[in-house]
Amino acid sequence: KNPYFSGLTAVEKKLAEYKCNTNEAIQLKLVRFPEDLEDDNTTFNPEYSHQVFGDDEVAFGYKGLKILLYYIAGNLSTLFRIEYTSKVNEKFDCVEADDVESKIREIIPPGFCTNTDDFVSLLEKEVNFKPFGMLLHTYSIHNEEGGGDTTYQIYKADMTCPGFREYHERLQTFLMWFIETASFIDVDDERWNYFLVFEKYNKDGATLFATVGYMTVYNYYVYPDKTRPRVSQMLILPPFQGEGHGAQLLETVHRYYMSSPTVLDITAEDPSENYVKLRDFVLVKLCQDLLCFSPVKLMQGFSQEMVTEAQQKLKINKQHTRRVYEILRLRATNMGDAEQSRSYRLDVKRRLIGPYKKKQRELAKMRRCLRPEEMTNQLNQIDLNLQREQLEESFQQLVSDYRRVLERLAQA
Repeated sequence: KNPYFSGLTAVEKKLAEYKCNTNEAIQLKLVRFPEDLEDDNTTFNPEYSHQVFGDDEVAFGYKGLKILLYYIAGNLSTLFRIEYTSKVNEKFDCVEADDVESKIREIIPPGFCTNTDDFVSLLEKEVNFKPFGMLLHTYSIHNEEGGGDTTYQIYKADMTCPGFREYHERLQTFLMWFIETASFIDVDDERWNYFLVFEKYNKDGATLFATVGYMTVYNYYVYPDKTRPRVSQMLILPPFQGEGHGAQLLETVHRYYMSSPTVLDITAEDPSENYVKLRDFVLVKLCQDLLCFSPVKLMQGFSQEMVTEAQQKLKINKQHTRRVYEILRLRATNMGDAEQSRSYRLDVKRRLIGPYKKKQRELAKMRRCLRPEEMTNQLNQIDLNLQREQLEESFQQLVSDYRRVLERLAQA
């Protein structure tokens, strides 16, 4: 028997039944047709809700809680409703239910619908919705289920586009549910650029547009007359994930800035693991045809020529160019050949060991002040063995990440 539960009073047990996991309670939809409202297959849930409901991601006070947040696929007009089977009552239970509504209202902009009829009548006007800004790129993806091709378009927008400010307020609410450390940006700062992905679809013979995802990029000023765009947020909405839209978006954004003489290079703010994998793929795809990355030059090692050419032609910074070099060199290396594979391993490990060596020097300095010489040597020996293991582990992990990039490249 669980001693915790046996110690609970009947009241406490009853109250425990009134806890709901908010990641399950929140039901999101991107609606194209009225029948989507009833179709469970169009529903998706947040990955995170801690920013709104606290670290335990729980709402207290309801049984069968459903928080409905339905969006019209294109312009993201919103239906927000709360449903539940029962709610604690202050009079009897002497406890108060969480004010779920006001928590959601804090992150969704005003002007949402609260009943389905209003929402469906807005859906009929969706045919008038057109993407914002300037068209940068059109691509199509073969649709396995339908058999046809679906067309997608990427636009660059800014706050001067009529209606975009309000649309962006609705769009950014998705960040809270899908990016762990999301925050809303200051849209009055004109140095933000917005890149949006839309899908074209047909409805009653008309062509409509659905929101697929977006990226925000901040243009940092670099003295005297350059900028360094930094990717801040990037989100492909869950129904579209895993279809290659992230790569299309990142490549399009790179190409957009590549054509600008004032841009130095492109960076990213606090990139996630998934973003790094995506960036590796896109940058390698862009770089593989540069002369400085020919197999002969790759085998001669990382060079200043690579750094210069990647920055000038493709706006890629030195750190990212180094990764591109390692991935392309792996492709050019016969890892079954002892000499080639040893040379590759040493080359990558020399880069990986940089931070360790620095730490090593700092430790040595400290120990000279603190301890007799023989102890220092012993400790260094222990450190070195541990360091070798960690280094080997990092190397193996990198190589497996790099191989995935190369596999994806081979399929592209």
